[in-house]
Amino acid sequence: MAQYAAAVDQGTTGTRFMVFDREGQVVVSMYEEHTQIYPQPGWVEHDAGEIWTKTRRVIKGALAKGSIEPAEIAGIGITNQRETAIIWDPTTGEPLCNAIVWQDTRTREMCQQLIADGTELIFREKTGLPIATYFSGPKVRWMLDHVPGLREKAEAGEAVFGNVDTWVIWNLTGGPQGGAHVTDVTNASRTMLMNLHTLDWDDELLAILSIPRQMLPSIRPSSDPAFYGTTQVDGPVGIAVPVCGDLGDQQAALFGQTCYDAGEAKNTYGTGCFMLLNTGADLVPSKSGLLTTVAYGLPGGTTYALEGSIAITGAAVQWLRDNLGLIENAAETEGIAQSVEDAGGIYFVPAFSGLFAPYWDMDARGVIVGLTRYVTRAHIVRATLESICYQTRDVLEAMRADSGIELTALKVDGGATVNNFLMQLQADVLGVPVVRPVVHETTALGAAYAAGLATGLWSNQDELRANWGVDRVFEPRWDEARMEEAYAGWKKAVERSRGWVGK
Repeated sequence: MAQYAAAVDQGTTGTRFMVFDREGQVVVSMYEEHTQIYPQPGWVEHDAGEIWTKTRRVIKGALAKGSIEPAEIAGIGITNQRETAIIWDPTTGEPLCNAIVWQDTRTREMCQQLIADGTELIFREKTGLPIATYFSGPKVRWMLDHVPGLREKAEAGEAVFGNVDTWVIWNLTGGPQGGAHVTDVTNASRTMLMNLHTLDWDDELLAILSIPRQMLPSIRPSSDPAFYGTTQVDGPVGIAVPVCGDLGDQQAALFGQTCYDAGEAKNTYGTGCFMLLNTGADLVPSKSGLLTTVAYGLPGGTTYALEGSIAITGAAVQWLRDNLGLIENAAETEGIAQSVEDAGGIYFVPAFSGLFAPYWDMDARGVIVGLTRYVTRAHIVRATLESICYQTRDVLEAMRADSGIELTALKVDGGATVNNFLMQLQADVLGVPVVRPVVHETTALGAAYAAGLATGLWSNQDELRANWGVDRVFEPRWDEARMEEAYAGWKKAVERSRGWVGK
């Protein structure tokens, strides 16, 4: 008898497969990293074939590790790094080039030209998004323009597109042997191609970007009782299990945090940082640099959100490890940062991919300001953690301006939330309590919830709310004078980073 829901969590740096019980507790988990490819400055790619190989491996490994019988799984949900674009041959299943990752900035000139052509208002009104290198649409156009023969293949129906959710679902449900070419409303809303009002691909936007409509997946609810398809007997699961949940990673975290009422918000700490505020059935246009996006789509209707997207947070910690060799692992940062009283007068603005919300400056680049001989490795590590907190404050201020809502607490999730020092610092910088749930990996949990709702493992969202539990609340300790002085220094540092490229 089915008693579990499972999720593939395909993220920017790796893939995790998790199985949850009816109480929303983790039964088993397995994770593997995949290769980060940097062909040129500003370019970030993934091998989609490697991603699928690692996905198969973690599914098989987790089921074996947890002694889970596939028949015990009611349904599988997918959650994914959003905006990362993949194009493949539907006949062979082979990717036709490397995936272009959401952090990639190669489409900067194309985006600037679109803005110069006066199309930004069209995109804003229809998609809720600014024109930016972040989103999938310009990446698809770049591949069509630069990969030899790709446009001809696309126009002949021999090349199809999907964000990573679409790629994983297609492979899970059969691949070249009838795999489902689908996405959900949350992922479709991150392409710059879906109209938020119709919840369908928009012909005018497709024409502006010269993208053939036949390349695109069909758009489905995030939790779909009709199922996208089932896993294959010869696949990693081994039997036919419904694949019926799909949410972009940040929307999945909102769903897993059970932020189902308008006004509830969460912040996820991963490669980047993403704060979402549920706005209910209302599309709230942003005047403060946020994104208007889909929170989730259920058979009964669609829920919307305001989102503040920050490109580089956890990735800055990776940079300390991989590029500078200042740390051996992320866990070290807590002790190192606590070894000094402050950041020694420095601020680190990690604008490696430009600045996302609320600035949307494609020309910004990373800076460390305020350096003196006094500054040590520990100060740089602390400034890196502080940058995560200050960027979150930027987004919170924009949300206050757009929604008029004063948050009384912020729910948090993601790998970095295990760092108690970082969570306390976040509460201090924001001036509101930070609430960490018992289950930190709420991204995978949200996708599993979507699948479990579709198959009847859970009857309604109230059952999911009952599962949510608090691990710890971090109360702010700074007085207002210290909080505002520190934040003013951050704003000054941000200005130093802006408009760097092209000057």
